[in-house]
Amino acid sequence: MSFLPSLPRKTNLSDVIKGFPVAWEPLFDFHDVVLRGESPLSIGERELIAAYVSGLNHCHFCYNAHRVYAESYGFAPDVTPALLDDLATAPIDDALRPILAYAGKLTIRPSDVTAADVAAILDAGWDETAVADTNKVAALFNYMNRVILGMGVDDFNDFYARRLEAVRAQPIEERKAANQKDLNTRHYRGYGVQLGVISE
Repeated sequence: MSFLPSLPRKTNLSDVIKGFPVAWEPLFDFHDVVLRGESPLSIGERELIAAYVSGLNHCHFCYNAHRVYAESYGFAPDVTPALLDDLATAPIDDALRPILAYAGKLTIRPSDVTAADVAAILDAGWDETAVADTNKVAALFNYMNRVILGMGVDDFNDFYARRLEAVRAQPIEERKAANQKDLNTRHYRGYGVQLGVISE
C-alpha cells in the first residue's frame, strides 16, 4: 500500500517513477550496464543475484520481478526459493556459491565482508571483474529494494505469478540463448522511455 497520498493505493514502481521522475534516467542506464552489459557473469546469473538480494531484504516486488528474469535466462523454477532456504544446498553450480555468499553478506552484514569472501570467489575460478560486477549488482538492488520498501510499492504477486507461468512455457534452450542475444541491450532505458520519463 502506498505511503504517499499522491500515489495510487496499490502502488507500482511505475507510479513512483512517474510521480518523482528526477534521476531515473541515469539510474536506468546504470541498470543496463550492470545487468545487460558485458560481464564474466551471464545475464541470468546477475538477475539471480538481484533476486537473491531482494529476497534477503524481503522486498517481494523486486524478488518477484527478478525471479522472473532469472528464469527467463535459464534458471530452473526451484533455484531462487532454494537459495533463500539454504545457499549451501541450493541446486546451483558450486562456482556461484561464493558469488552469492558475498552478495548476501554485503546485503545483511556489509561491515563483516573480508578479503576471504573475495578470495573464495577468485578461488572458484572467477576473475576480479566478476567480483566488481557482483558488488555492483548487490549494491544496485540494496538501493532499489529501499526505494520499493520505503515508498510502499505493492508486491504484485498475482501479476508476477502469471509472468512466471508464461516464462516457464518457453523452451529452456531459447531462454538460455537469450543470455547472449540480449547482451548490451537497453532494456531498462526502454522501460523509462515507455513510462515517458526518458526521451528517445
